[in-house]
Amino acid sequence: MRTPFLGTCLLLLGLFSGACSSPTKPETTTADGSLTTYFSGDTARVKTGGVQIVSINTPKGKFNVWTKRFGNNPRIKLLLLNGGPGATHEYFECMESFLPQEGIEFIYYDQLGCGNSDNPKDTAMWSLPRYVEEVEQVRQALKLDKDNFYLLGHSWGGILAAEYAFKYQQHLKGLVISNMMMSIPAYNKYANEVLAPQLKPEVLAEIRKIEAAKDFQNPRYMQLLEPNFYAQHLCRLPQLPEPMTRSLGKTNQSLYVTMQGPSEFGASGKLLNWDRVADLPKLTVPVLSIGGRHDTMDPEHMRMVAQKVQHGTALICPEGSHMSMYDDQATYMRGLTKWMLGVDKGEKAVKL
Repeated sequence: MRTPFLGTCLLLLGLFSGACSSPTKPETTTADGSLTTYFSGDTARVKTGGVQIVSINTPKGKFNVWTKRFGNNPRIKLLLLNGGPGATHEYFECMESFLPQEGIEFIYYDQLGCGNSDNPKDTAMWSLPRYVEEVEQVRQALKLDKDNFYLLGHSWGGILAAEYAFKYQQHLKGLVISNMMMSIPAYNKYANEVLAPQLKPEVLAEIRKIEAAKDFQNPRYMQLLEPNFYAQHLCRLPQLPEPMTRSLGKTNQSLYVTMQGPSEFGASGKLLNWDRVADLPKLTVPVLSIGGRHDTMDPEHMRMVAQKVQHGTALICPEGSHMSMYDDQATYMRGLTKWMLGVDKGEKAVKL
């Protein structure tokens, strides 16, 4: 079965080992200096393993979205926005092997139409402005604020995180844009002028022929992309990690195609003309821009993002692709945790 998320990813893609640095002692970041506090829950209510269902208001009525807290740190709460569009929180499970030892609380969240959340099955609901308002409602329900709220968006989630920050950065303590360019026209240009020519001419010609015929369900399409493109630019591991395949297997294809478009070699859909590069200097919160040298996204563009915002830091994973959190895990996790702990100490442009 074709897995669009794995595809272009773009963005959109969403989506599509190593060791971290020596753990920081939990007492430097947890509430009272103990693991007991980090793993404590709300004693006033029945334990649910950190799961909290959030009711959101939309133009089409009320729906429920799923969240799950891991850990407890009043000063550092990281909300994760998955890619796709249409994948699930599950590919972020690798965070469990790194963030707890640094005392960092993080929150899984399936966006509307994804994973454990409601799916209204209405393409009118697949809208970037509506998703921004959804994130704001989730923030309010989880009681996140400027003193503790860090937002990480990967791929499509990076677009959503950036768009949220442009409107609501007064509520943020830090923003992480992971493996996502801030311009879809620039992404398409990079895909066509830099990535496409790296393919064998005969392979590219066959891919273009299938796309021209709009025969995207043709099994041959994925047979060409998986070994020739995905293995180089989406995830470079010899075998995809299980959390990633589990997440990709649940991709909401209606959401993906509506926002990203059907092609796996460039973006179209509702995001075709999205471009926020000119607005980057408006971001005043600390920003970490993450990319991979082998990414579907231009790593130099992601370095530029950190230069254009007011307080930016760039993390380019030398061995990483679009899923740098897996195929250059040591670099990704070490940089992410160092940046968050630095911002927690009051640093705005953390040196990695």
